[in-house]
Amino acid sequence: MASIPLVVVQLLLLLLPLPLREHLWSGQHRRNDVDAGELHPIVVLPGVACSDLEARLTEAYRPSAARCGAMKGKGWFPLWKNSSDLSTHRYNECFLEQMSLVYDPVANDYRNFPGVETRVPYFGLVKGYHQKWPFDKPWCLTPLIRALEEMGYRDGDNMHGAPYDFRHVPPVPGQESQVYSRYYEEFMELVEATSKRHRKKKVIILGHSHGGCVALEFVRNTPLAWRKEYIKHLFLVTPTLSAGLLDPVENLATGPHNLFYVPDATELSLRPMWRSFETSIANLPSPAVFGRKPIVVTERRNYSAYDMEDLLAAVGFGDGIEPFRRRMVVRMNYLEAPMVPLTYINGVGKRTPRQLVYWDGNFDKAPEKVYGDGDGIVNLVTMLAFDEEMRRQPGQRGQFKSIKVENASHMGILMDEWALKRVMQEILEVNQDSS
Repeated sequence: MASIPLVVVQLLLLLLPLPLREHLWSGQHRRNDVDAGELHPIVVLPGVACSDLEARLTEAYRPSAARCGAMKGKGWFPLWKNSSDLSTHRYNECFLEQMSLVYDPVANDYRNFPGVETRVPYFGLVKGYHQKWPFDKPWCLTPLIRALEEMGYRDGDNMHGAPYDFRHVPPVPGQESQVYSRYYEEFMELVEATSKRHRKKKVIILGHSHGGCVALEFVRNTPLAWRKEYIKHLFLVTPTLSAGLLDPVENLATGPHNLFYVPDATELSLRPMWRSFETSIANLPSPAVFGRKPIVVTERRNYSAYDMEDLLAAVGFGDGIEPFRRRMVVRMNYLEAPMVPLTYINGVGKRTPRQLVYWDGNFDKAPEKVYGDGDGIVNLVTMLAFDEEMRRQPGQRGQFKSIKVENASHMGILMDEWALKRVMQEILEVNQDSS
């Protein structure tokens, strides 16, 4: 009788209760280590703030405080890796300055603060993803990476990371971005080298949250012939896409919540740095999806998705209007499908903000919220809009699958075992597919 393919065995194991699965899985490892040659290589991308960032201060750097220039001329140092060290070394103020970006209206692009050079270390490795929060739950793909390792994936061999500078937003085709132009070239080289090393097997790309946005735009920026040759499958897991959501509105108004852990720093103290990032004006609600229903309510005026420029001015961020108009509106209106096999996985059934109420007009305080459906962060209306668009385009609808996981949250979909199991089942099925 013909032997059962390894991926089928793994798929069946995933469907078993955890204690029995662990017993049988350990037995499988004792009898025969996982044959990684049967697996398609995979590249995984996490959400915002999981990638590390290093900095180097040049002679052009003019620090606002003398101690912030202590690293000038001393080479590369970790700027964003272990956030607990920031207060220990009295570096909070320096961190906020050296992390900040500056919008260049002539180039219509974002640059580092003058005299600060940055780079993202560990490109190609998942070890470049680090938890910056001293909390219990592992947000930076740790459970997913462990599950992939159990399946037979190995970091730097058939599993790779593509860490990115999360302060910048991946551009759509035809849009300039100095940072992402380099990143896309490196990403393409990584995929090509990985495929070549594994007998020309096509590569799976999986992005979660903002990493899903990066993964999608990377694919859409590559030549179509290249995609067909090198990409096996694209997984977008609770991605934050250009149709928008309410979370960025609150972050802009009140400061970034649940994004940056900096000891002794308040959301308001982080707000100027956050507003300097291109990411801060990305994913604001799109008029085509959210329509004219009020998404921000105050005593004097309501704001819909059509009023984002007025809202930016109202929250005291008039400097964000020009880059929003010139960079983000283009992204909102770019709807081309990636034209590769695509699985779109989202959680639903969680209370998700659909309206923010700043009744007294004080945007420095946390708003009251009116809730709808979604994954706790991404609204259901955004998910359905993407579903509809992918199924509308003839070249994509035949290779598009949308999965809604009931009661899975934006982060929990890759942390909670029962939800992660659903994602892993899809990855195994793609590996089982011989097409």
